[in-house]
Amino acid sequence: MSATPGKTQEINYYAVRAETKPGRDLNFFLVDLPGYGFARAPASVRQAWRPLIEWYLTKTAELRGVVQLIDVRHGPTRDDLQMVEYLAGSGLPTLFVLTKVDKLTKTKRAGCVTSAVEQLGVNPDQVLPFSALSGEGTEELRESVAGLFD
Repeated sequence: MSATPGKTQEINYYAVRAETKPGRDLNFFLVDLPGYGFARAPASVRQAWRPLIEWYLTKTAELRGVVQLIDVRHGPTRDDLQMVEYLAGSGLPTLFVLTKVDKLTKTKRAGCVTSAVEQLGVNPDQVLPFSALSGEGTEELRESVAGLFD
């Protein structure tokens, strides 16, 4: 995952080793696909990513689920909403992580989270407010990912 949003322009694989419970280790790959919503790339390049993303999501037998990151401050983009439809049709377990919740006041944040759930048209249980800065949502995200291996 790139430190700069929208910089991922290829499929990146990260080997993860995590202890979920004492004596239980998980070894898996976290795969970062190219961004599309706020990607800093020309529209033609972002459009060229579509077949790559669709290929990965449909042809990877080992794929256990998808975590779609959405900046809570901006809400779901048109591309995010198209991906929701695509993922709903795929049957893949999906979690929508609303990033950067620490950047909003509690009042504004509650409204943005509620709005995002409504716009996405998904079960609120599929949406996780998250902050890399404060660590909020980290444990819930770990549990969700670990649950894909049960």
